[in-house]
Amino acid sequence: MKNKLFYGLFVAYTAMVVFILYINGVFTGQVASFSNLMINGGFLLIIGVLFLVSAASFIRLNRLTDDLKRAALTLQEEYKKAGNKNLWGALQEQKTFFQEGNLQTAYGRYCARIRGGRRGKQYVANCDIEEFINEQLLERVGSSYFNSAISGTLTGLGILGTFLGLSMGLGSFQGEDIYTISDNVGPLLSGMKVAFHTSVYGILFSLIFNFVYRSIMADAYGKLDLFLTAFRQCAAPSGAGGDENAAAMLVYQANMANYMKQLLELSRGESAAQTEAMERMADRFLERLQAATGTRFQELGEALKNASYVQAASVKNEKSVMDAAAALTESSRHLQETMDRMMRRQEELTGEISEQGKLLAQACEEISSEVSSQLYTFEQMRTTYED
Repeated sequence: MKNKLFYGLFVAYTAMVVFILYINGVFTGQVASFSNLMINGGFLLIIGVLFLVSAASFIRLNRLTDDLKRAALTLQEEYKKAGNKNLWGALQEQKTFFQEGNLQTAYGRYCARIRGGRRGKQYVANCDIEEFINEQLLERVGSSYFNSAISGTLTGLGILGTFLGLSMGLGSFQGEDIYTISDNVGPLLSGMKVAFHTSVYGILFSLIFNFVYRSIMADAYGKLDLFLTAFRQCAAPSGAGGDENAAAMLVYQANMANYMKQLLELSRGESAAQTEAMERMADRFLERLQAATGTRFQELGEALKNASYVQAASVKNEKSVMDAAAALTESSRHLQETMDRMMRRQEELTGEISEQGKLLAQACEEISSEVSSQLYTFEQMRTTYED
């Protein structure tokens, strides 16, 4: 019954719609605030659409899991009737083993994989059916990416309604004294009703949906485990045993070793014959080459000998040139040293001349001063004499 719990969503939804209409005075004909009724109606409409979409995904998931349960029970019954013998031989030919479309597609891919790995009567590339019929398939068919967000969405709608109701109430609340404030309490309370109601049914629907969704998915996972266990026990194709695989591998290795041995012997025989033929060809080539170019080789030898004499003479000449260059380098070094000494001596003479110039200038200043003093004395004496 867990997979039918989503019907309870619509029962709770209907009860909440009736309650909202009742407290807003729809049944008594005394609607206090049409704005409150419209806001609650809009929120309930959004929640109803979300519930309808989720219900459609739950129906698809239930159809799939019911088919899995039916297949598991069928396998167990047939397995007992066959005397606990594997049912894969008869099962692989049944194209209508599943009735649900997604399961038919997944099972067809599994059969194709098994047939592709068959070698004779054994299935070498065996695989588990859980690679194709698994929890990811259930979540995709059940739109888990959508349903897992519904609970949070409902809570968010309740919070949004709360703030919207408070905004409406505070926006219509005006007054500066106790008389005007008392007249505006009604709109404020009306907005707070919207805030309270949306919060209540938003959180309530979130809790109910979360419980229903988890119960349905737990039931689906349980049916999947039931089918996988039954299939592995009753109909899973058996691959080659360990001893058979080892024997086949040994035969393969022996055949390969035999082939390699034959190739090695063949290559050795061909190598010996090829080596002998190459030696004969080389001998004939050398004989003909010597007969045709014997004189040329002798002339070439003489030319090389003369070239070696010329090379030796050239080496001697190059040695003489190198010795002369070394002597010239040594002379240049001595000349450079002499020039350095001359430059230092010239610098010393320049310093001495500069010093003598200073002394001479000083002596000239002293003589000039002495002459000036004597001329002044003479001038004084002449003046005195004239007087």
